[in-house]
Amino acid sequence: MVDFFREATLQTPLISFKTNGEMEIKGRAIPDNPEPFWSDALVWFDKYSENPCPHTIFRIDLEYFNISSSKRILFLLYKLNEIVEQGLEAKVEWYYRKADEEMYEVGQDYAFMVKVPFDFKEYDHDIAVA
Repeated sequence: MVDFFREATLQTPLISFKTNGEMEIKGRAIPDNPEPFWSDALVWFDKYSENPCPHTIFRIDLEYFNISSSKRILFLLYKLNEIVEQGLEAKVEWYYRKADEEMYEVGQDYAFMVKVPFDFKEYDHDIAVA
């Protein structure tokens, strides 16, 4: 199995899933056609969850996402649940801007729906784009 990487665009997030258990979704998730965008990532993560690393960390730093992307993110979190149920370690680091209370609350909602521990990381600045 090889790492999965998808570069960010104006409508889709960076997705970096590594076989060493380091996962990241960052940016905007508002694809016009969500199925083709998310399908490869979901298949990759499903395969990873069959034989995961002892420790999986899932970093989510989304500026905005639509309902169709929300469903796919929830699917990934349910897969993390399965990893935890296998007795392995997994956690979510949920990043959100200090001024974005709504994104914090969405993270809280997700944390309530799964058994995976969440670590909420607030920041108050935009990361400069080179």
